[in-house]
Amino acid sequence: MQYHLNGFIPGNLQISESVRSKSSRQKYKQVPEKTDVLIIGCGPAGLTLARQLSITPKIKTCIIESKPGPLLFGRADGVSCRTIEIMEAYNSSELILKESYWLNQISYWDSDSKNQNKIVCTRKVNDPRIGLSEFPHVVLNQARIHDLLLDGMKNSSSQLEPNYNCELVDIKFNKKTYNDPSKFPITATVLQKKNKKRYKKKISARYIVGCDGARSRVRNKLDIPLIGDSSDSAWGVMDALVQTNFPDIRVKCFIKTKNYGSILIIPREGGYLVRLYIELDELENKKGISKDSIKLDQIIETAKKIFEPYDFHIKEIPWWSVYEIGQRVASSFDNNVDKNSKIEFPRAFIAGDACHTHSPKAGQGMNVSVHDAFNLGWKLSSVLLKRTNHLILNTYNMERRAVAKNLIKLDKDFAKLVIGNEEKNNKSKKNSSKDIKRYFEKQTGFIAGTSIQYNSSLITNRKSKYQNLAKGFKVGERFHSHKVKRLADGRILHLGHINKADMRWRLFIFCNNSNPLKKQSKLQKLMGFIFESNKSPVIKYTPKNFDVDSIIDVVTVFQYKNEVSIEHMNDLFTPKKGKYKLRDYEKVFTSIPEKDIFKSRMINRREGCILIIRPDQHIANILSLDCHHSLASFFKKIMLPIH
Repeated sequence: MQYHLNGFIPGNLQISESVRSKSSRQKYKQVPEKTDVLIIGCGPAGLTLARQLSITPKIKTCIIESKPGPLLFGRADGVSCRTIEIMEAYNSSELILKESYWLNQISYWDSDSKNQNKIVCTRKVNDPRIGLSEFPHVVLNQARIHDLLLDGMKNSSSQLEPNYNCELVDIKFNKKTYNDPSKFPITATVLQKKNKKRYKKKISARYIVGCDGARSRVRNKLDIPLIGDSSDSAWGVMDALVQTNFPDIRVKCFIKTKNYGSILIIPREGGYLVRLYIELDELENKKGISKDSIKLDQIIETAKKIFEPYDFHIKEIPWWSVYEIGQRVASSFDNNVDKNSKIEFPRAFIAGDACHTHSPKAGQGMNVSVHDAFNLGWKLSSVLLKRTNHLILNTYNMERRAVAKNLIKLDKDFAKLVIGNEEKNNKSKKNSSKDIKRYFEKQTGFIAGTSIQYNSSLITNRKSKYQNLAKGFKVGERFHSHKVKRLADGRILHLGHINKADMRWRLFIFCNNSNPLKKQSKLQKLMGFIFESNKSPVIKYTPKNFDVDSIIDVVTVFQYKNEVSIEHMNDLFTPKKGKYKLRDYEKVFTSIPEKDIFKSRMINRREGCILIIRPDQHIANILSLDCHHSLASFFKKIMLPIH
């Protein structure tokens, strides 16, 4: 995998460099006059959202980007466990795991107590995120994540591709048609570039989503302010090929010195490339920074001082930048700002850096942006397909702004800890790398994206009285995958990987320890209700001539002590599907004695339970096996009658 030996190589490394296109510029493609969703910006948020919407050609999506083509390198690099889980839902995790650098260890260095001008390693530990997910925390160029999302869009049934060289000018709303979900109340004015000329175009849209970065034009047009402030601390960041005898250059590393500041080392994919975050001098008069005010030579010289007594020679820098630490969050993530207005639901949204800005050192920028879009994507899709009540769109702001506020707090605290120069850190207590280690371990679940828990809403019941039936699956958190055995063929696989980004809700039924196949058992009564009763959400909301699992997918997990086999399963467990009404044998699983999901996730063996899983993999509710009415009631508040 060591492909940066002779210099940085952008693009898809599965394709030979000799045949790979050298040009990033895209052919001109005229923007549509009308679209269901208009996405502004081809960053991680915009592309994740477009990838979700591209699944069905019934939803017309247009994504525009002011740049001439896709990102080649630079910017974000850390890919959290949760982000890889989401990419698995798009069937794109394999290449990430293959190409990336896996963060297995963290090394901490401080100034030598005997010689302040030298650094020594104080501790080396395993990455605390190991075990939070079946996936690791990795490092991969943001451009490769973009590549995978773009490939997924292009290869989808809608064959969606971005419109490059196109920028937003203005947004207007038609108040008369605003509250009618069938109308196109948004008129966006854009400038599209062709052959060095610019053409003004108008696009009518049902919804618009600003994924256009920290200086978001969408956010400004919606008059949504950013709340927060900036620090007087400046940092440089560079991807570099380095010749050095520093022993931990291939380990994630915090270096904190008494006299020269701090460095965060992030080894990059490919075996040789490394990213360095370097603390610089404080800003004069807090006027802000740019590549014009701080030169690359300054960053390199500061790095050399911090690395003493080790050699440090730069051979190539494919990308570098400078930034100041600023923590801000938008006052709202949608245009439904005035709750006293006549607006019933939002038509405009912002996601990613457009609604929260922070330093990149905690590795959250790209990840939280992806998570924003993954939250919004299925909601927009479901509303546009007339499956769910449009009021679910109000939950995006509620859920994701709470996450952003926690992120800003984490970033502020983390930024204070990593300031290395004691002359700048005027606190009475001087921080060391030990303090960084403690804080990092305390916040590791949030950083990994695995401990995010959404509050109660139309689509989440945090107050479920049945939470104790599955203590390891917290309502509001994402479904934490676990290995199970597929009953039909004995294959061991991850249950959570069933949760694809296909806009389907899922019912995971964990059986109790009584004979589940008896006619009058709780399980049989439940399956009879689900697949035979007119009150069942599966029956009620699945259109005629659709497969029975098209809207709500039902999966059953038996205990290994149940001693069941595939021949015991009737059509309720293995429904008939498709043109030829073939049985689906991939919906029945059993736990594994050596690693029992019932034990690991603290599922009540005697009672069993039902987990309702949202299309974004978060747990919406937990019910007992006999809660037929509650199951129907939960979906009644969300789903729309079949048209």
